[in-house]
Amino acid sequence: MADQKRCSVVRTGHYEGAQGGVFGAGISAQSAGAERLCLHRLVMAAGSRGRPHLHEGHESAIFIQSGQVEVWHGEGLAEHVVLRAGDYIHIPADVPHMPVNSGTQEMVCLVARTDPNEQEGVRLLDLPAWLEDRVGPVAVGAG
Repeated sequence: MADQKRCSVVRTGHYEGAQGGVFGAGISAQSAGAERLCLHRLVMAAGSRGRPHLHEGHESAIFIQSGQVEVWHGEGLAEHVVLRAGDYIHIPADVPHMPVNSGTQEMVCLVARTDPNEQEGVRLLDLPAWLEDRVGPVAVGAG
């Protein structure tokens, strides 16, 4: 049968995201031929942060598996929430956000996005000056 769809198994690899963070390369267009979604595991080191960014035209759903993370979000990153193990967050398409792990343990989460080419829609943003002293610089392995 021509063009028959098949299930794919992906054995995770790792990559550094443009927005910071060490991602476990899971399901994507590249790894599994996904057409409308991606699913990855993100590990964020203690005392690190990601880069302010948004995902153009794509929404995200995140489940915090372990640890905790602060998420600065919205216009100018003016809104703030703390997520702990077991929490979920939905980030609508085109909403600026930045994760910060100010804790002493790494944070592990699962990230699902409607962008099968996970890094294609990432648009990096400038860190608002008022946040510079509160969150520190991006660290290696920041997410």
